[in-house]
Amino acid sequence: MRFLPVNLNALLVELDDLDQTLALLASLRRDPIAGIEELVPAARTLLVQFRPSAQRFATLVEAIAQRDVSAAAERSDTLVEIPVQYDGEDLAEVAQLLGITPEEVVRRHTGSDYTVAFTGFAPGFGYLVGGHPSLNVPRRATPRTRIPAGSVALAGTFSGVYPQASPGGWQIIGTTPLAMWDIDREPPALLQPGFRVRFVDVATKNIAIDPGRSSAGGRKGLNLPMARPHPEGPALQVLSPGLQTLFQDLGRPGQAGQGVSASGAMDRAACRAANRLAGNAAGDACLETVNGGLRLQSRGDTVVAVTGADGPLTLTSAAGRSWPVPRWQPLALADGDVLALGEPVAGTRSYIAARGGFAVQPVLGSCATDTLARVGPPAVAPGDVVAVRPAPRGAVVGPAESQPGDLPTLQADVVLDVVPGPRTDWFTPEAVDLLARQRWQVTPQSNRVGIRLAGETPLARAVAGELPSEGTATGAIQVPPSGQPVLFLADHPLTGGYPVIGCVAPHHLDRAGQIPVGAWVRFHPLRAFEPVEAAS
Repeated sequence: MRFLPVNLNALLVELDDLDQTLALLASLRRDPIAGIEELVPAARTLLVQFRPSAQRFATLVEAIAQRDVSAAAERSDTLVEIPVQYDGEDLAEVAQLLGITPEEVVRRHTGSDYTVAFTGFAPGFGYLVGGHPSLNVPRRATPRTRIPAGSVALAGTFSGVYPQASPGGWQIIGTTPLAMWDIDREPPALLQPGFRVRFVDVATKNIAIDPGRSSAGGRKGLNLPMARPHPEGPALQVLSPGLQTLFQDLGRPGQAGQGVSASGAMDRAACRAANRLAGNAAGDACLETVNGGLRLQSRGDTVVAVTGADGPLTLTSAAGRSWPVPRWQPLALADGDVLALGEPVAGTRSYIAARGGFAVQPVLGSCATDTLARVGPPAVAPGDVVAVRPAPRGAVVGPAESQPGDLPTLQADVVLDVVPGPRTDWFTPEAVDLLARQRWQVTPQSNRVGIRLAGETPLARAVAGELPSEGTATGAIQVPPSGQPVLFLADHPLTGGYPVIGCVAPHHLDRAGQIPVGAWVRFHPLRAFEPVEAAS
C-alpha cells in the first residue's frame, strides 16, 4: 500500500488493483477503525475521510497497513438485468477501435455478467467490472457537454449507465429506459456495490419495461417539493429570489455508497451562526443566497437572522417606511415586513435562518440542495411561501455576534492554506512551485460545484496519460488538461479522473465558499508533499 495525503482529515490509499481496493473496503466495513467517517472506493484507491480529533494520520496509516487485502470481495446474490437498445453514437467508433463489427461489440457486452465495483461521479452511477476483456477503450478525447440519462457507455475496462443528463467523456454504445436513480425507490440507487449486472439486447428479446422505472418518464428531476405552509402559521414569502437561493444545512454525509456526496452549506460556520442567532439547532436548514437581490416578506410575526457575506440589509414595513438593519443578530419581523438583501461588499453568500426552522421536506436525511447531483429541495422561486415551524419549547434566541473580519473581497488577494497531494508528483517541480507563487483569478464559470481559476501560466504535468477515477475531497484542486485548476466545493463529484495537486485545508473551506467572481486567489502550502509507503 501507498498512503497519499489528501487533507488534514483525509488520505488516499493506493493499491495494486481493484481487487485489493475492494478487499480493503470490505475489511474496513466489516471491522471499522474508530474515527473513520467516509470511504470512497475507486479503481485502485480508497479515499478515507476521518476525524482528526479521534484518529491521528500516522496511527491510521499503521492500522490500515495491517489489513489483509488478499481476500476476494464477496459478490451479492442480487442480479439486475438492464435492457439496452444498442444505438449509441459511439458504437461504430468503439468497434473500429477494437477491430471488430458493431454486432460483435454487442455480443461481447451482453455475453458476461458484471459486478458493481463502486459508485461515484453522480448518484446511482455504478462502475461495472467483469465484462469481456477485449472491451477496453479510452475515454473520448473531448468530453461531451451533455450525455442523456440512460446512456450505456464504456471507459477503460469499465461499463456504466448515466443516471441523469450530464457532461461526460465515456463512449456511448446504447441506451436503457431503466432509471438508475429514483428518489421514491428504496434504496434510490438501482445498482449497489457488489450487485451483479447483466445487459440484455432488446433487439433480440421481447422485454417488458415498467414505465414507472423509466429514465425517460415519471419524475424528471431528483428534487422533492417544499412542504406546504400551515394556513395559520408564520411563513416567509419570496418576492424576489435573487441570483440563486437554495435550502442548505450541514449536508448528508454517509451516502457515498449510492454515489451521493455530502453537499451542504458553502460557509458552514455562517449557516450554524444564523441558526444559533435564531434559536435553532445547528443542523437546521437555512436559505443560502448568492450576492444580492433576495427579498422576503413576513407572513405573520417571525424572527430571522442573516449571516455570511457583508452587505446592506433593508427592512421595509407594511406601511412603506424603510431603514437599514444589522446582520449577525436576531431581527423581529412583523406581518407584512419586507427584508431585502443588497449586493455584498465582502463575501458572496448570505444565510437566512428563521426561528423554529423552515418546514422543508428532507431528501436522504438532509435539506441540502446538491446542484450537481440534483438531490434536495428545488431552488426558491418568486411567489414561493416557505412555512416556518413553531419554535421548540426552551429555544433561546442568541445574542448578536461580530461579523468576521476576513471575508474575501475584490480588493485584496484571498490566501488559502493548502495541503499538497494526493497527486502532486504528477506535476513538474516548476508547476508545484507555480501553484503557490502565481495569482489565480476566479472566473465567471464558478459555482457550488467548484471555482474555476485562471492563471497567466498553466500548470504542467510530469506524468502523461489518464489517471483512473479516484475519490475527491471537498477543497481538492483538480487540474484538467488545460492546466488551469478547478477548486472543488460542496457539490463536487465523489470521484474524478484528473490529478489533484493539492487540497484547501478544512479551516479555509468556508472562506473558499465566500470568494466572489473576479477575486484573486493565492495558495499557501502548509507542508511538503510526503507520501507514505507501508512497511512490507
